Amino acid sequence: MSKLVIVESPAKAKTIQKFLGSGYNVVASMGHVRDLPENRLSVDVKNNFKPKYEVIKGKEKLVQQLQSKAEKSDGVLLATDPDREGEAISWHLAYLLGLNTEDKNRVTFNEITKTGISAGMANPRNIDLNLVNAQQARRILDRLVGYKLSPFLSQKIRHGLSAGRVQSVAVRLIVDREEKICAFTPEEYWSIEAKLSPKGSRHTFVASLYGDENGKIKIENKEQSDHILEDLKSAEFSVTNVRKGKRKKSPVPPFSTSTMQQEASRRLGFTARRTMKAAQELYEGIEVEDMGAIGLITYMRTDSLRISEEAIKSAADYINERWGKDYLPETPRHYKSRANAQDGHEAIRPTVPSLSPDKVKLSLTSDQYKLYKLVWDRFIASQMANCLQDTLQVTIQANNYTFKASGYIVAFDGFTVLYEEAKDDEEKAKSSLPEFKKGMMLNLKDIAGSQHFTQPPPRYTEASLIKALEENGIGRPSTYAVTISTILAREYVVRDGKALKPTELGETVTKLLKERFPKIVNVKFTAQVESDLDGVQKGQTDWVKELSDFYGDFSETLKEAKEAMKGVKIQLKEDVTDVICEKCGRHMVIKTGRYGKFLACPGYPECKNVKKYVETNGAECPKCGGKVVIRHTKKGRIFYGCSNYPKCNFMSWDEPTKEKCPKCGKTLMKKKGKNPKYYCITPGCGYERTDDGDE
Repeated sequence: MSKLVIVESPAKAKTIQKFLGSGYNVVASMGHVRDLPENRLSVDVKNNFKPKYEVIKGKEKLVQQLQSKAEKSDGVLLATDPDREGEAISWHLAYLLGLNTEDKNRVTFNEITKTGISAGMANPRNIDLNLVNAQQARRILDRLVGYKLSPFLSQKIRHGLSAGRVQSVAVRLIVDREEKICAFTPEEYWSIEAKLSPKGSRHTFVASLYGDENGKIKIENKEQSDHILEDLKSAEFSVTNVRKGKRKKSPVPPFSTSTMQQEASRRLGFTARRTMKAAQELYEGIEVEDMGAIGLITYMRTDSLRISEEAIKSAADYINERWGKDYLPETPRHYKSRANAQDGHEAIRPTVPSLSPDKVKLSLTSDQYKLYKLVWDRFIASQMANCLQDTLQVTIQANNYTFKASGYIVAFDGFTVLYEEAKDDEEKAKSSLPEFKKGMMLNLKDIAGSQHFTQPPPRYTEASLIKALEENGIGRPSTYAVTISTILAREYVVRDGKALKPTELGETVTKLLKERFPKIVNVKFTAQVESDLDGVQKGQTDWVKELSDFYGDFSETLKEAKEAMKGVKIQLKEDVTDVICEKCGRHMVIKTGRYGKFLACPGYPECKNVKKYVETNGAECPKCGGKVVIRHTKKGRIFYGCSNYPKCNFMSWDEPTKEKCPKCGKTLMKKKGKNPKYYCITPGCGYERTDDGDE
């Protein structure tokens, strides 16, 4: 006989089985095995919010198999993921298998390596009920909000809507940002730049107008710009001050879950869901040539920036061997986690720092390799020396006007030889400057004024939304991927390139929630609830009391909203179509039913006319002139067809547009991507351009 070890996924089971050997039987639970059933509330609010769990539909056979294997084994060890969800899964498994939660039958692995598994197996513990209760409290709270509030939204706006403790706040952030953008009034301003060179030198550089004898100057219009340029027509430019300095840049910490999602979005264009999928695979184990199955990164759901001393030493050894001791800091780097971070695990790092991305590239998928390289680069760089820069700031006088120029030279590249953090708004690169002396005369090569307008705040991207949610204490990093996927699936938000833009539906739902349920979409209130739930995890607060405090107020607010909006139905503009009801002449509207969208007459119940809904993009079929219809594969991928199908069999992954080719007059097709490309559908025409107009 052998001991039964239960993990969550088959991949993880396979990897761990390799390390544990024949004395153990490692099997997978395939995630959660018991949960609140989907078709009813299943929470007894009158009996201390007692949940009514059931075996998840479709997993009955799996549970029976686990029970049978448990009975035949010498013991059971619960080795689900080392976090709140994993603890809850272990607790549910213990209930189904008849295990004592007081026994030391719980093991956790921060990394799926020989060392990590040995450490976990050597330190079994009992199930942490505080962690379990924290998970239960969140699950029940989300169920109460979802099951009570979602039907209200569906009744008042559109069938099939949902609300959530975190998702509704996320949508509000996006909607509020859009309101600021719409309300923004651009202001004109001008800049003046002079292209200069030291006399006797061919080295040119650019200096920007800073001010006049009264200090810093603001140029508000062309007339003012032209006046200054006129004053500078015959001016002599001379250096009045040269300031040299030194600056150091330190590396950023290794990844937490949220910073990994943000950086993968900025650098790789990955969605949060795509990032977490690849990270899960890297953690659970990859078959690496000459090494077998091994987990390549530590546990990927963590707020912590803590790093083990062994990992720091291993990174230092690698850095010294590859770049030399000059690239090591004076003392090993340790990073401080933020105040409310869950410090149960290390930061996300490679389990074997010496295992560079190139060594494992052939064993990884494209996504796995890209993410592993990102994690590996970031971690190794975090243990490297500072980048040192020699800075130069020059003040230049011309008549009564002051110009300034600045630049830097990298004196020592340090960690930047490997990695620098990407920014949402990349800083403009500073130009290299020649050598300057005070009093040096300069030649004016060119001078011109440029018109600018102040810009509204940018729309959220996945990266900046995740950052905002984390900074405001909304949700947990492990839930951000699901939250973003949900608000996109509910059509509260759409993608516009990388940006997240609210739909009319998202704006309407948010407006209703702000009016009737202000606390649900209040950032500070939601953050406080999150903090209170963290208190449950720490054993500081009672989870039933937290639920009771929340639900009492919420229930009363819902009752008042239902009473105030009795008989009210909000009609969305986006739901009104140009399709005329042939029975009564009204414009038909889009409705959502059990089987998806359909067209219905707004005159119901007097007129009960309904039609099949077909989504078009306004373009003509390039083959027969019919309407271009937007269709979806079973996996949700968009493709385009003709409304006259099956008579016309036109289909394309690329989108036919309303534009015509300027060369031959045929349909222009749009190929989506980071930089969408337009091309002529006619073979041999050859016309194509990008969004920026380049042909």
